[in-house]
Amino acid sequence: MATALERMIDQGVGREPADIVLKGGHFFDLVTGERIPSDIAISGGRIVGTYGEYQGREEIDISGRIVVPGFIDTHLHIESSLVTPHEFDRCVLPLGITTVICDPHEIANVLGTEGIQFFLDSALETIMDIRVQLSSCVPATHLETAGADLPVERLLPFRDHPKVIGLAEFMNFPGVVHKDPVCLAKLEAFQGGHIDGHAPLLRGKDLNGYLSTGIRTEHECTTAEEAMEKIRKGMHILVREGSVSKDLHALMPIITERLSPYLALCTDDRNPLDIAEQGHLDHMIRTAIAAGVEPLAIYRAASISAARAFGLRDRGLVAPGWRADLVVLDSLESCRAQMVFSGGRRVTDALFATRRPVAPVGLDSVKAGHVNASDFGVPYSDRETSVIGVLPGKIITEHRRYRLPADGNETGVDLGRDIIKVAVIERHGVNGNHANGFVQGFGLKKGAIASTVGHDSHNICVVGVNVEDMATAANRLGQIKGGFVVVEDGKVTGEIALPVAGLMSLEPHESVRDTLHHLRQAAFALGATLEEPFLQLAFLPLPVIPHLKISDRGLVDVDKFMLIG
Repeated sequence: MATALERMIDQGVGREPADIVLKGGHFFDLVTGERIPSDIAISGGRIVGTYGEYQGREEIDISGRIVVPGFIDTHLHIESSLVTPHEFDRCVLPLGITTVICDPHEIANVLGTEGIQFFLDSALETIMDIRVQLSSCVPATHLETAGADLPVERLLPFRDHPKVIGLAEFMNFPGVVHKDPVCLAKLEAFQGGHIDGHAPLLRGKDLNGYLSTGIRTEHECTTAEEAMEKIRKGMHILVREGSVSKDLHALMPIITERLSPYLALCTDDRNPLDIAEQGHLDHMIRTAIAAGVEPLAIYRAASISAARAFGLRDRGLVAPGWRADLVVLDSLESCRAQMVFSGGRRVTDALFATRRPVAPVGLDSVKAGHVNASDFGVPYSDRETSVIGVLPGKIITEHRRYRLPADGNETGVDLGRDIIKVAVIERHGVNGNHANGFVQGFGLKKGAIASTVGHDSHNICVVGVNVEDMATAANRLGQIKGGFVVVEDGKVTGEIALPVAGLMSLEPHESVRDTLHHLRQAAFALGATLEEPFLQLAFLPLPVIPHLKISDRGLVDVDKFMLIG
C-alpha cells in the first residue's frame, strides 16, 4: 500500500485522482500578486496541485470565487473571547482563521501551569491549529497580586510540547532594560527560539537593548512612526485590531507591498459580539482594502508573512506541498468566506462534532471576601487627585489631575467632568487587598459595572457612581463565580457568568454573543459612552501599559513603574 507521501506525489503528478479538487475558480498568488485560474488539488492535509487541471475523488465547483491561504492571528488571548478554546474554534474558523498563536497569559495568571495545560490539551483537539506561546510574565509585575507565579523552571517542562512555539509577549520591558534576574533567566532559557515582544512606546537605545535579547515580534505599536523604527531595527510588526485596542487605521501607512514581508495581523483581545457584528481578521482585511491598501499587502500580512515570522514554514501560500489551509472567498475586496479548509478538511458542523471535550478548570477561582459600600471611600483632600484618563479605542491611559469635590469627609465623583470611582479587589484569596481611585471617560451617570476580567492579574475591577451599587456588583461576581455585572439602583440589570477561571463561559459562543448584547445595553442605560465598556474596564488594572493604571495595591505610575497611592 502506498504511503501518504507516495499518494501525494501520484496525485500531484496526476497519476491518480486527488482526494479533493477545487474546480473552476481562481487563487491569489501571494508571490506575484496575480489571480490565477486553476484547479487546486488536495491530498490528505496538503495542497498537491495548482496551475493546471485535476481530477478528484471529490470535486467541488468554486466557479466565480477566489482562493486564498488561511488567515493567521499572530497574537491573541483566547480568554478575551470569553469562550473556551473549543468554542473559539467553532466561532472563528468558519471566517477563515485557520491558525492562531495564543498566549494563555490570562488563565495562567489565575491558575498557573494548570491553565497552560488546559490550553495545550484543548489545542490538541481543536480543528483550527492553535499554537501556544508560554506566558513569560506571571505575575506581570510586582505592582499587583496574581493568582500564580511562573518562574522559568515551571515553563521549561512545556517547551518541547508540539503545540508550543516559544516565549510569549515579554511585557516587563523595564525589567529587561534594567537586567532583572528573573527576566534574564527566562530570556536565557529561550535563546534560539521565538520570543514575542511587548514594548509600547519603547524607542531609541532602550529599544536596542530590549531587542538585543532576541525579541523579534511586537503588537503594541500605535503609530506608523513607532512601527517604522521597530521594523528598521529588525522587528516584525503585528498590526492589531481588537475590541479595545484598534491600531489598524493608524498603521495603514506601513501596510504596503514593500513592507508586507515584515508585517502580520492580530486581534489580541476580541469578544464574540464584535466577531459576530464585524468579523475577525477578515474584518481587518476588508477594512484595509476599502481604505486603499493593496490587496497583495494585506493578504500577505494575513498569511505568508505571519507564518514566516513565527517559523511556521508549511503554510501561507496556495502552492504544492503547502498545508491545505484554504479560504474560498466571494471576492478579495469583501473577504467573505464561502468555504474553509483546515489541514485539507472542509470545515462543517460535522467536523466540529469529531472533537473530544476537555474538562474545564478553575471553576472556583473567585475567592474575594464580601465588601461593603464603605470600602469604596476615598478620604477628602483639597489637593489635586490623580485620575485615570481613558482614551477610547486604546489601552494606553493618561495621567490626569483634578481637584475633586468633597462628599462629607470623602472625595466625591464629578459627573460634570465624567469622573467616577474605580476600585480593584484582590480575588485570588492571597491577601484581600482593596484599592480605590478615580477614572474619567466612561460616561456613567449612575450605577456600577464590575468584572473579574482585569488584565493581567484578573482581580475584580469595579467602576461606578454609587458606592452601594459598586458593592452589590462586586459581591455578585462571587455568587456567579466570575464574569461581568451591571448594577443600577441596587438591582442587577445585566450579567454574564464566566466560571472558567473567572474568564470564560461554559456556554456556546452564540449564547455568549447574545448575553453580551444585553449586557452592553444595560451599560448604555447607565450612560456608558464607550463602544466596548467591559473590555475597556478590563484594561484599567494593566500596569505594563502607560501611563496611569490601578491595581489591588493602588494607583500605578507606569512611566515610573511605581505605586503612587
